[in-house]
Amino acid sequence: MISKIIEYSGRNRFFVFLVVLFLSLWGIWSLKHIPLDAIPDLSDTQVIVYTDWPGRSPNLVEDQVTYPISSTLLAAPKVQAVRGFSFLGSSFIYVIFEEGTDIYWARSRVLEYLQSVRSKIPADVNPVLGPDATSLGWGFSYALVDETGGHDLSQLRSLQDWNIKLALESVPGVSQVASVGGFVRQYQITVEPNRLASYGISLMKVMDAVRKSNIDVEGRVMELSGTEYMVRGRGYITGVKDLQEIAVGGGPGGTPVFLRDVANIEVGPEIRRGLVDLDGKGEVAAGIVVVRFGENVLDVIDRVKAKIARDVVPSLPAGVKLVTTYDRSDLIRRSIRTLTEEIIKLTIAVSAVCIIFLFHLPSALVVILTLPVAIIISFICMYYIGVTSNIMSLGGIAIAIGAMVDASIIMVENAHAKLEEWEHTPPSPPHGKGGKGGVTRVDVIIHAAQEVGPSLFFALLVITVGFLPVFTLQAQAGRLFKPLAYTKTFGMLFASFLAITLTPVLMTIFLRGKMKSEDENPIIRAINKVYKPRVAFSLRFSRAVIIAAVAIVVVTGLIFLPPMFGVNVIPGIKLGSEFMPPLDEGTLFYMPVTVPALGISEASRLLQIQDKLLMTVPEVAQVFGKAGRAETATDPAPVEMFETIVTLKPESQWRKGMDTDKIKNELNDAVQIPGVSNSFTMPIKARTDMLATGIRTPVGVKVLGPRLEVLDTVSREVETAVKSVQGTRSAYAERLMTGYFLDIRPKREEIARYGLSMDDVQTVVASALGGMTLTTTVEGRERYSVNVRYPREYRSDIDRIKRILVPIERAASSSAGGMGAAPSAGGISYVPLGTLADISIVQGPTQIKSEEGLLANYVYIDFTGRDVGSYVQELQKKVATSVKLPAGYRLQWSGEYEYLVKTHERLKLVIPLTLLIIFVLLYLNTRSTVKTVIVLLAVPFSLVGSFWFLWMLGYNMSIAVWVGLIALAGLDAETGVVMLLYLDLAHDKWKKEGRMNNEHDLKEAIMEGAVKRIRPKLMTVAVILAGLVPIMFSHGAGADVMKRIAAPMIGGVITSEILELTVYPAIYFLWKKRELKEAREA
Repeated sequence: MISKIIEYSGRNRFFVFLVVLFLSLWGIWSLKHIPLDAIPDLSDTQVIVYTDWPGRSPNLVEDQVTYPISSTLLAAPKVQAVRGFSFLGSSFIYVIFEEGTDIYWARSRVLEYLQSVRSKIPADVNPVLGPDATSLGWGFSYALVDETGGHDLSQLRSLQDWNIKLALESVPGVSQVASVGGFVRQYQITVEPNRLASYGISLMKVMDAVRKSNIDVEGRVMELSGTEYMVRGRGYITGVKDLQEIAVGGGPGGTPVFLRDVANIEVGPEIRRGLVDLDGKGEVAAGIVVVRFGENVLDVIDRVKAKIARDVVPSLPAGVKLVTTYDRSDLIRRSIRTLTEEIIKLTIAVSAVCIIFLFHLPSALVVILTLPVAIIISFICMYYIGVTSNIMSLGGIAIAIGAMVDASIIMVENAHAKLEEWEHTPPSPPHGKGGKGGVTRVDVIIHAAQEVGPSLFFALLVITVGFLPVFTLQAQAGRLFKPLAYTKTFGMLFASFLAITLTPVLMTIFLRGKMKSEDENPIIRAINKVYKPRVAFSLRFSRAVIIAAVAIVVVTGLIFLPPMFGVNVIPGIKLGSEFMPPLDEGTLFYMPVTVPALGISEASRLLQIQDKLLMTVPEVAQVFGKAGRAETATDPAPVEMFETIVTLKPESQWRKGMDTDKIKNELNDAVQIPGVSNSFTMPIKARTDMLATGIRTPVGVKVLGPRLEVLDTVSREVETAVKSVQGTRSAYAERLMTGYFLDIRPKREEIARYGLSMDDVQTVVASALGGMTLTTTVEGRERYSVNVRYPREYRSDIDRIKRILVPIERAASSSAGGMGAAPSAGGISYVPLGTLADISIVQGPTQIKSEEGLLANYVYIDFTGRDVGSYVQELQKKVATSVKLPAGYRLQWSGEYEYLVKTHERLKLVIPLTLLIIFVLLYLNTRSTVKTVIVLLAVPFSLVGSFWFLWMLGYNMSIAVWVGLIALAGLDAETGVVMLLYLDLAHDKWKKEGRMNNEHDLKEAIMEGAVKRIRPKLMTVAVILAGLVPIMFSHGAGADVMKRIAAPMIGGVITSEILELTVYPAIYFLWKKRELKEAREA
């Protein structure tokens, strides 16, 4: 069938051109409409349940909110993990769903399960779903700065909350704009308890009066003189003056007592759990644009920037500037530009190889024109299956370029050889019009294409099928490499299609004039001089050559394979393992571990010092530091968690010899703050890791169990054990019991003695001490809370707190007279809080984590100079011998290692299956088990070069390297098919001509098939290398990943070609010699 397609295409040029033109235009349209991104979206399908319960301690939030909700959601369909985080006044529950789950289906399921949990949580608690986004959607952030000093932090925050935030949330694709930093304005009523006592007014009465004084009502409508009027009762609080004039009681003679008489009222800052600093110059107000899940990040950011320039900036007050602090669109454009330039370079390199080897520009044009068409058509499938243009999808095209033109090269080269023979054939009389030997030039070209076309088509098909294991990768590895697998597969698929359609057509057009023979090409002549003695030696000592080749493969296998299973044969020679090589995002992410239970004011001071120090490194352009959390459910950071974006200058402005690692080391040396442990990563990588595993370091240990105190002890034991392992840079177990709590435990008997209820006492604690939000003012578009509490001097130490008075109504206390109650005017008596409760300072958790329904604590481990696989194996042995786990407790090894283990388990199953599929395909083509085995011998030959080249470069066995090895298996099969094809063609030719009579004839036939047809074999290898070697010299975003894919392919192609050109003739000779002997005996 392939031969018929080739013949039809060669004789119907107009139809082929029409189809190719249509596909090319379709491909160009798809290319323009495919979304651009830096890397594929690596985030899991995630739904966040956020609950705000102001003022409640982490224990209370965990017990009454997080645990009931998370334990219920564990039973939801397709749920992979449920992680809970309980903080002061807030609960975050992250529900991770199985891969491929639609996010809106997942949100619907979570809402269903939340309905059933309502009865298990307090009535005043309202869990809500977070935005339809993840922290990976933090694509753009900005800061509001007023260098003139005309606006304070509260005014800048109001500008952010009520102007900029609302404007940007209206942009399509934006899920949320999270405010952070500055001060949120709050009306603060500081009640003077002595004044209350003198007027005989209770705190509860004041609170009730404030609540009832902030209300607007409607009176429907009335008609006056034929005109309708809408009736409104205006009672909203609009400022401090309105609060001051609220009546809270009556004095002697009916004189009203106003709120200003018993309290001081002012505008102050609301309690905050997050702040930001810019360049170490001081705090600013800021906003983080969270892009909706599944949206085109580049388009959304472009729309946001257009909105800022068009609507926001002109509306800013004089002196206020909006400064961009993170913009992922720069990374996206830089990544795409890098890969586009690489593809152009590779195309030029491949074209140059064709011209050099063919020595005929028109012939090279056949190959050169086929390549861009195949690339462009690939974008059609990319567009319709939703693959974005990113460093991985374009990387798939980059590593396939060499292989994409192999078929065209061999077809053109074979046509060259056939045309040379045809030109030396005398014209046949019936075909005087240019025909020679009874055939035309077109007939010769079509016959040449048919001779090698079917085998090449199958070879390209094998390369395509050989990438199947990559499609089976799951989780982060799958999301990262599937786009690469798709584009490489599409590229090879369309290259196969064009090889049997467009290439024959172009050959009939361009293969004209005198064809230069291989002997006329000086490069080929030089290669022949070297190669001919090599083949002669191989045929003379065939068995010895095969034994030597097997020995090389076995020795290499013994050196490199056992260490992958924990057995090191030769110390110092082994390939380590890692999940993923670093992905250079061009921006650094500084995430230090700070002091537990850090106060917000100390966090502000530390953050400013840290940012100033980071700015001292010359390569740093900007530093944007965040401590604590932004107002979004996608950010569960405690105050002590610092996240700092360090934006670097363009590489052209770096000092000579500087690279990212050197900058990291210099930054690490610059920031040496007591009590702070440094950690540098990249923004996208950090958020991806935290989102997927909850661990922000390459390796982590999750300690799970029922009691916090035991978790804390076990975690510290793990930390101690880990620190002694070689290569550990830092190990830090989160300190659980480091928060300080002022516990007020009411004495029930004493409360009952004074006729009070538990609620009476707890209300005083919540309002007088903690500060209680009573109501919210409505001031145009702005909304501010009204808070009540006692002055600081009444709550500055435990003794003063004990003296806080709890009011007792006179009627209730008449039976309790003489029991220590202090009488007061107005029918109110008071009793000190110290009489009613035990007050003490205790330690407890500032945050509580949970996973799988159990309490959890994390141990963060950072390491250097070792591969993650062997490092974790040593860690596990050390922890197993050093840490004794109590009953009901267990450890989970997480971070990158978690992915590494899962991926290796899958590859162990899939790679053998792929080799079986390749075997079947090759057998269908060759119809010979022996030929199929000979072709597959190229795989172990190639692994020799792959392993040694990886070792020389110091690369670990990452998923990227495995992808390169998988791609190499297909290339090996192709080069093996080509080598065997020409040996078969020469053998069959000699046999057909009756010249295959003895061993000498067999050797001569093999010499012709091997030496005289060296050009196509070397061309296939040369174009593959021309398409891969430039990648090793690339740099920028994604270069490290692409180098890991290209390296094993380069090493493997080189050694497989060396061994194939030497060993294949020997194997073929022994096989055919046996057949010849059997034929003689028969």
